[in-house]
Amino acid sequence: MKPTTRKNLFIALTYSVTLIGGMFLGYKFLKDQGFNFQRDLQFADNSSEKVDEIINLINRNYVDEIDADTLSHLQIDSLLHRLDPHSVYLPPVKASEQIDRLDGNFAGIGIDYYLLNDTLLVTHVFKDGPAAMAGLKLGDKILKIDTLNVSGKHLLRSQMIGRIKGKKGTSVQLVILHSGASHPVSLSVKRDRVVVSSIDASYMINADAGYIRISQFGANTDQDFVESVKALKTEGMKKLILDLRDNGGGYLTAATGLANQILPENKLIVYTEGKHEPRTDYVATGGGEFEEGKLVVLINENSASASEILAGAVQDLDRGVIIGRRSFGKGLVQEQFPFGDGSALNLTIARYYTPLGRSIQKSYKRGYTAYQNEIEQRFNDGELTADPVVAKDSVNKNEAFVTGSGKKVFAGGGIQPDIYVKMDTIGVNKFYSTLVEKKVLFDFVLDVLANRYTETYLEQNLANFAISDTDYKDFVRYILAKNILIDNKQLMASKQVVYNDLKALLYKYYMGDEGYYKAMNLNDNMIKQALSSLQ
Repeated sequence: MKPTTRKNLFIALTYSVTLIGGMFLGYKFLKDQGFNFQRDLQFADNSSEKVDEIINLINRNYVDEIDADTLSHLQIDSLLHRLDPHSVYLPPVKASEQIDRLDGNFAGIGIDYYLLNDTLLVTHVFKDGPAAMAGLKLGDKILKIDTLNVSGKHLLRSQMIGRIKGKKGTSVQLVILHSGASHPVSLSVKRDRVVVSSIDASYMINADAGYIRISQFGANTDQDFVESVKALKTEGMKKLILDLRDNGGGYLTAATGLANQILPENKLIVYTEGKHEPRTDYVATGGGEFEEGKLVVLINENSASASEILAGAVQDLDRGVIIGRRSFGKGLVQEQFPFGDGSALNLTIARYYTPLGRSIQKSYKRGYTAYQNEIEQRFNDGELTADPVVAKDSVNKNEAFVTGSGKKVFAGGGIQPDIYVKMDTIGVNKFYSTLVEKKVLFDFVLDVLANRYTETYLEQNLANFAISDTDYKDFVRYILAKNILIDNKQLMASKQVVYNDLKALLYKYYMGDEGYYKAMNLNDNMIKQALSSLQ
């Protein structure tokens, strides 16, 4: 089994199986820290010239000193893998897709949908988006997209997505069966921008502590954070849990902008530097929305790049407590160089350093493959699952730095938390993983449980709601109907995990990401530790 938490499994599940209905969602793939474009440059057109030009670009821009003579005989991918894991060559199609995503050149109708029993089920309609204005609602079924009948068809998800998303101002014709209706209706929906907050969840977790979850640093994350903090303050927030678990990074300006809201004036947030890039400092300007008040930042092994910059600044400056597990360790800056045929080179040009001067980049001396499997190696070594008193962390062998309060922090390999919380693997066995991979839990929620409970009931009973014995028995029958062989011993061992996850997915269906995290956080060990630290 891959080294991942129960929550990680379900985040991956819900975001991979939920098809984004042709909308720009503050896209899941965002600019990495300091990512720049050289749009006005047009380089080589053919393969041999391209390799030569790549080597020239490396000589002129790469973060470290490189012997170009050792690179000239290598193919492009092998050449770049000799440098670092984040310098990559993008073929024309991928380069175009990346630029579109980073620039936000996507428009759609503003829905999430899911392929359930060969039918496209609308699982979310974004408020004030084109779909909402046209009358689409949660639970509607999409039977036809333009001239293509999609109900009962075994079509690839990519074919579905391509049919709904498109350019702003164009229209898509849909045939919809509204939930509870007996006859379908035809709707014409004009594609447009859909404004979505980059804050996944923001709510009061107790009488004086707020909780904000950010899974990426998008263009407006810092402003979204300000609005969330202001709203929570009106509800009595004096302390904050900032959840950056599984946050893979995003815009540098968003990370530094958010840091401005929590750090005192004139405090160094981060600086970048490379062989061809002079040192650039990013300093807090002061006047932030949450400069005072107790702060906890949650991180894990999937917290990378921008999230590590923010966590590193908080830790180095003694602004708050970092809780969780060692972060990913991604501290390299890329710049994009385009070629005449539409392809592009993403080349590392600098490193990040925390206020104390720590590099957060983990080593890649063992090669590209070992780097890609490093998180799994942490799991195999026991770093992610050991009890705090016996947990070992290779970062402790690296150079130590001392904060103003006298706390030792370390360079290399990411951000090591102040308080370690091991990965919760109880009940996560092979059979449970099969249920997740085959999407049985989410299918059961949409196919059965969503028809048994209402949003109003769920909102009123968050703390006390539990999956009933009848629900569970029906779930077992549902597994059998999917022709999945049940391992009774493993099923019983994972029963509580299944109960919790069915509840969380049901809340996600009716209440979106915020409902999901409200349900999951009730039994989350990091949240419990965070609340204890805030007392």
